[in-house]
Amino acid sequence: MRLPQSFAQPFSTRVLSIITITIFVSMLPLCARAATRQLTCAPSSLRFGSVLIGQTETQVVVLTNGGETSVTVSAMSSTTTEFTLSGITLPLTLSPGQSTALNVTFAPIATGGTGGEATFTSNASNPNLQLQLAGAGVKSDPVTASPSIASFGNVAVGASSTLAATLTNHRSSNVTLSSVQTTGNGFSLSGPAFPITLGGGQSLTLSVTFAPQSAGASGGSVFVTGPGLVIPLTGTGTTLGQLTITPSLLNFGDVPEGTTQTEPITMSAAGASVTVFSDSSSNSQFVLDGASFPFTIPAGQSLSLNVGFTPQGSGTVTGSLSFTSNASNSVDVESLTGIGTVTNYRVSLWWNASTGVVGYNVYRSTAATGTYAKINSTLDANTAYTDSTVVAGNTYYYEATSVNSSGQESTPSTPPVQAVVP
Repeated sequence: MRLPQSFAQPFSTRVLSIITITIFVSMLPLCARAATRQLTCAPSSLRFGSVLIGQTETQVVVLTNGGETSVTVSAMSSTTTEFTLSGITLPLTLSPGQSTALNVTFAPIATGGTGGEATFTSNASNPNLQLQLAGAGVKSDPVTASPSIASFGNVAVGASSTLAATLTNHRSSNVTLSSVQTTGNGFSLSGPAFPITLGGGQSLTLSVTFAPQSAGASGGSVFVTGPGLVIPLTGTGTTLGQLTITPSLLNFGDVPEGTTQTEPITMSAAGASVTVFSDSSSNSQFVLDGASFPFTIPAGQSLSLNVGFTPQGSGTVTGSLSFTSNASNSVDVESLTGIGTVTNYRVSLWWNASTGVVGYNVYRSTAATGTYAKINSTLDANTAYTDSTVVAGNTYYYEATSVNSSGQESTPSTPPVQAVVP
């Protein structure tokens, strides 16, 4: 093998004595491992997307002590004033496994992208935990989300809750939504496939689901590339059960006034057993039947109950039943609706024909010896009449007279005819 030219020089032919030196190295035991990161944050970075100048957007970050000893957070700071941290009081001590939620707010003061980082100083093995931050200030929003923040509240571990988020293009021109991503533990997204082009004024709806795998607060976001839209997500996993009621709207349809119709509802417990303490109806025409409080629904099981509707008049009636329990959603509401109907009663009258007459009049009173009033608007040439203006629960008395061609009216027929309307 030819040596590189820089080293290709003749070797000396002088013979040197060779001295062998033996070096003894004492090997120390390798006992020091890389330090475990005790303090973590989730999400590990925040993207705020496009935010109108003069407005703010807030996302939730969860600090967790993942070590085996307590950690005290002594300070927190941001590299730029456009990102601020709030929601916790320092110094803050977290026990092993303990978490706490705090808010990070982005308030752009100029157009264009802004980057920075938040630092949490503690006595953890990673004493300076850094959270990467990014956002952009804009003068107008091409696409907005409704709701602007998706807050799931308390959801039992093992259960899930889904919210709809509607994206709307407020411009007259098309806007392309290139892709969509979710961040944060327990949050997922479903909806149409991306990329999607929204025409001027068009909207689309996404379904965001929170399914906590452990107890505690969670923060995350939906990030839509293209318009740079962010929907902050928040939710808290609980070890309490969650109470659900189906159907969400109980519709009784048409029910005759004064009668009662019952329809079933199903109450289910998810995540853990749920004890229901009481119910309250917003309208006395709706009543829960057959329930003895308190009662407990085991986790994963359901209970069927009946709700009665007794309309007191005609027309649409709405109301709700509220249930108080030890569930994560401690008060659950069942919406109710029905239509009261009134039976139309009629009294049919007929009589023998009289000679030499051109028609008849019919008179009515609510007392046999009371004042009678004519109820036919024009002279009736027939020997029958139907009174459709009667009211249930009343008693009526009827008389008839005949009228000749000269307009002379006879004396009333006797005795009066009685009609009882049930």
